[in-house]
Amino acid sequence: MLNKKSVDDLQVKGKSVLVRCDFNVPLQDGAITDENRITAALPTIKKLVDDGGRVILCSHMGKPKGEPKPELSLAPVAKRLSELLGKEVVFAKDDTVVGENAKKAVESMKDGDVVLLENTRYRKEETKNEESFSKELASLADIFVNDAFGTSHRAHCSTVGVTKFVKESAVGYLMEKEITFLGNAVNNPEHPFVAILGGSKVSDKINVIQNLLEKVDTLIIGGGMAYTFAVAQGGKVGDSLLEADKVSYAKEMIEQAKGKGVKLLLPVDTVITKEFKNDTEFKTVAALEIPDGWMGLDIGEKSRELFAAAMKDAKTVIWNGPMGVFEFENFAAGTKAVAQAMADIDATTIIGGGDSAAAVNQLGFGDKMTHISTGGGASLEFLEGKDLPGVVAVQDK
Repeated sequence: MLNKKSVDDLQVKGKSVLVRCDFNVPLQDGAITDENRITAALPTIKKLVDDGGRVILCSHMGKPKGEPKPELSLAPVAKRLSELLGKEVVFAKDDTVVGENAKKAVESMKDGDVVLLENTRYRKEETKNEESFSKELASLADIFVNDAFGTSHRAHCSTVGVTKFVKESAVGYLMEKEITFLGNAVNNPEHPFVAILGGSKVSDKINVIQNLLEKVDTLIIGGGMAYTFAVAQGGKVGDSLLEADKVSYAKEMIEQAKGKGVKLLLPVDTVITKEFKNDTEFKTVAALEIPDGWMGLDIGEKSRELFAAAMKDAKTVIWNGPMGVFEFENFAAGTKAVAQAMADIDATTIIGGGDSAAAVNQLGFGDKMTHISTGGGASLEFLEGKDLPGVVAVQDK
């Protein structure tokens, strides 16, 4: 797999190390409501601290669009990190990110100290990858470590630009794990290899489907995407989600799968309702026979059994996108069934970020999966076979 320098290849004692983390966590009234991304960064931070590095952390949060917005400050993250690490994390409160506070905090660091900079997107240069801000970030450190897989599909100052102005760069443990699992699953999977794609839109997954058809033995399609495929098969989908302009593409994919000898599985039945809400009348009908005025919100029981059976002997399973509107309890059964089936098999099981990661954690199957990707957009681009700028920018071994 990608042969990038890792934190294990670094000598950091007495050196300042700038670490790009993904602390883009949800906040409610200033409190962190899901700290998965913070805990995911801990192994890399602890390793650098234990090795005597002077650790300077940076991350973005939300979309402040180049202005200091107090509600998107990383202050609550510094507080929680201090608790999790059992040592003080100094928060450098600077609206310019690399301001007086940051410089002072970094100058007075001792080996093993940790400083967290303010939201990198307080600076408008960040998202444009402008040299001036990249240089400012780099001026704080000898070494740069990228451990933010979730933002590595974007070429920003704190993910890409900064690498040009430091002596050394490497990937953190989280990044390494993402590259290894997602990369191997896509480029060197153990067969039988099954991919499950859900979510609402075919248009979001065109390149993923295209890339995976070259590699998988079985491709399962559920979620809102399935209705466009149902119409491609000549079915009726009532008021279900439909991308009419993608029907011919879906037909083409069905043909391509046949030509490549890939088993393409689509739902055979669908749970339908008249209203988009949880407490409403619902019933199950054949997938291609949804009456007018009704819409499909989940895969039916036969589809759940069909999909679970297709995974039974798999050695690699990758899943991106829920099977239905899992936020509504009455329409979560399909997503739950796929998670359960993945939890029950003896295979490398990978969840490709985004809504499927949320669903798996919410339904309590998180610890049963081999790997849950932390990046939605980034993992999708990885599954499309694209190079991620934030990965490419890091030095090779």
